[in-house]
Order: sequence, then C-alpha cells, then structure tokens
Amino acid sequence: MPRGRRWLAKHLGAYVVTTAHGNDEEKLRGLGANAVIDYTKADFAEVLHGYDVVLDSLGGDNLAKSLTVLKPGGLAISVVGPPDAAFAEQVGRPLLKPVMALMSRKVRARARKLGVRYSFFFMRADGAQLKTLAALYDAGTLRPVLDRTFPFDETLDAMAYVEQGRAKGKIVVTMPPPGT
Repeated sequence: MPRGRRWLAKHLGAYVVTTAHGNDEEKLRGLGANAVIDYTKADFAEVLHGYDVVLDSLGGDNLAKSLTVLKPGGLAISVVGPPDAAFAEQVGRPLLKPVMALMSRKVRARARKLGVRYSFFFMRADGAQLKTLAALYDAGTLRPVLDRTFPFDETLDAMAYVEQGRAKGKIVVTMPPPGT
C-alpha cells in the first residue's frame, strides 16, 4: 500500500470493504480496502454478511440493505439517514429527543427486528480529535484524496462539480491572497 494513503478505519485495524464502480477498484485497494464490490455487477447486501459496523453515506434503500449485512449486535452508522434521539442530546437540544426518535423510528424498528443497532452520526469540531488526525496526517499515515482545486471565484463551478457526482475525492476551493 502506498505510504500515507489509508482510511482511518484501516489505520485503526478494521477489515475494510467498500462499494464502488469497478474502474475505481485499484485506487480503493491502494487506499487500504481489503475488498471492493463493484455496485454495477453485484448487490453488496447479497454478498456481505456478518460485519460489525457499516458506515452508510447514501441513506434510503442503501441504509435498509446495510442493516442486513451486520452480525447480531452490529452497528449501522449513517451520515445521511434520519437523526436519532442521541443526536438531539449531542447537539445540546434534549427537548428535540422525541422528535428525533420519531424521525428515526422506522429504521430503528427495522434494526431492532434484525438484532442490530442504528446510529446517526453528525460531525462536530473536536480539538483533541483534530489534533490526533493532524498528527496522523503529518506522519504520512493519513492523506486526503484530492480530486480538483478551484479558485474562489469559481466556487459555484466547484459546487456544481460535486452535485453532478463527478468528484473522485475532495474538492478544494482556494482563497485569493489577502489584499487582492
């Protein structure tokens, strides 16, 4: 594996399986994927079983299928699925817990029926965690995958590029030097 091109999950010792277009398999294996499932040829829910954790970034039917590949007690974490009651607590809005519980009731009920768990993940700034990630970055252990850089005056083009699903990594918008 090329130095510095790894997923955090891989760095933490996870066996990483991902879905992607077959054209991206070599790139993803270079990032540390142990296995890559070509979503144009196979349904991941039909070939994967018995996993501890699934990270869902698509939601909807994908989240529902993700629940089925977990072993009993496994955890599906979604960054786009419905927020759960724990999310209300996390953002300091405990009065919203019933609302969030209602929003996520279907996916939680499905998870419970399958003997697995569901959690919504919301990224928040955490200085200690960012310091740890920065040290891993500085050591060359983690490296972002950059697709393209846009100058600030092309920010709308950058957003359109991302929305079209063309990005194959992070998109960077550079700021002009001060005073220009």
